[in-house]
Amino acid sequence: MENLLPYSIQEIPYVFIALAMAFSVHEFAHAYTAYKFGDATAKNQGRLTLSPLAHLDLLGTLLIFIAGFGWARPVPVNRHHFKNPRLAGILVSLAGPFSNLMLAALGFAVWYSMIRIGILHMIPDWFAAGFQEFFQIFIGLNVVLFIFNLLPFPPLDGYRIIEDLAPSDVRVKLSQFEHYGALIFLVLVLTPLDKYTIQPIFHVAIPFVMQMLNSFFSGLIM
Repeated sequence: MENLLPYSIQEIPYVFIALAMAFSVHEFAHAYTAYKFGDATAKNQGRLTLSPLAHLDLLGTLLIFIAGFGWARPVPVNRHHFKNPRLAGILVSLAGPFSNLMLAALGFAVWYSMIRIGILHMIPDWFAAGFQEFFQIFIGLNVVLFIFNLLPFPPLDGYRIIEDLAPSDVRVKLSQFEHYGALIFLVLVLTPLDKYTIQPIFHVAIPFVMQMLNSFFSGLIM
């Protein structure tokens, strides 16, 4: 059974905790940024919170453990409440992925601080190993979410950014083909085609971001 899952049975608790934090902070960042720019839609629907119960999608969460791909509940945003819809829209879209990058950075900072202080030597080896596994998963998942959500496919944040950057006439055309774009994206993610599209991006971008964060915090703290 373990071999059929993207994560081992031992990793599942760590993955769930890391995902609950990553998804919740990501969606909260969208909601908070939108609220600061004048849109209280998410706040009025109880989404301006860090509680995982407000953001986790049951099917999207289960699929993470079954297929290695899933989602949280998207935060509702009403662009008509923004004084500058394009600028606000871009910043609201960027807030989610950026929050995951910041969580990954925080993970590295806490991990290297624990090593520097010597906490890992004060606890049993099995407990220290658990901490190491959690931080590896926590940092890795947040870097993946940072890169993944910047891909230029609907309904991801990267597509919304391109949509807001595009001229009005191009934006109208993009909206007309949005459903087809979402279907193409699902095909790319859920079929072997991802080996030739999504995976090459991940193989370059994820190690690059991980190395940059690792070098910065190891040099800063150690």
